[in-house]
Amino acid sequence: MISKLIGRIRETNAPIVVGLDPMLDYIPAHIKEEAFAKFGETPAGAAEAVWQFNRGIVDEVYDLVPAVKPQIAMYEQFGVEGLMAFQKTVDYCREKGLLVIGDVKRGDIGSTSAAYAAGHLGKTKIGSREYSLFNEDFATVNPYLGSDGIRPFLDVCSKEDKGIFVLVKTSNPSSGEFQDQLVGNRPLYELVGEKVAEWGSGCMDGEYSNVGAVVGATYPEMGRILRSIMPKAYILVPGYGAQGGKGADLVHFFNKDGLGAIVNSSRGIIAAWKQDKYSSYTAESYAKASRAAVQEMKDDISKALENL
Repeated sequence: MISKLIGRIRETNAPIVVGLDPMLDYIPAHIKEEAFAKFGETPAGAAEAVWQFNRGIVDEVYDLVPAVKPQIAMYEQFGVEGLMAFQKTVDYCREKGLLVIGDVKRGDIGSTSAAYAAGHLGKTKIGSREYSLFNEDFATVNPYLGSDGIRPFLDVCSKEDKGIFVLVKTSNPSSGEFQDQLVGNRPLYELVGEKVAEWGSGCMDGEYSNVGAVVGATYPEMGRILRSIMPKAYILVPGYGAQGGKGADLVHFFNKDGLGAIVNSSRGIIAAWKQDKYSSYTAESYAKASRAAVQEMKDDISKALENL
């Protein structure tokens, strides 16, 4: 699966993933009003607004980027109706030729981990039949429970040609409360990075592994260290834009071949129409503002990568 992502990155010349993390505050009033007129101010109405908002953005950016990353919590908050909007979003993005990284951050052990892996990446058997359900191409996973929690995902990745991104060093300010703690004389995130490289060695797809890592753009020096620890792992880089990361911070996340990382921006793209710099776009043209934000991000990262 990582080879498919690399192919799409090369086609678009954009190591960028758009985070489809919609909040109701991001959605223009006319979309919410239409959804609420149909379904009321209910979870179903909210889910319809989210779905229509997502579809508008995807229609504007699908030709510019290789992938999207819907964060499932933004859908789960609306219950079953929200999960239906998540499913429609995943299916529509795949129809448009986009790869889908399910930002689900699952982590458990045994049959529970296997069920998560089957539901999001693999197949669920019901009687004599098997079904691909959420059917993302990649999923984010939490390694806190150790290899017991990761192996079921590795098994599905090998069987179905899917991929995972393991949380290694996240972009949030308090990540260091655990991730930076020393084990012996080394920070925990380095040890997790070594496990990612180990897990990935048995799950190669060409030059890179289907086992990637999540490393925040807000920690560029740590990114440099982790890049050397995980040379064959693709790095999913959150924290660009709204969280303070810039293209110049990202050079160390990439290998010398210009590959090895894909950078996420969520509200910086999907809520671009609310930013002062895109004030020329109206609420009705919110998706065109998202397209402009993608193009600006693409230029910023391309300029930074000239220094590789």
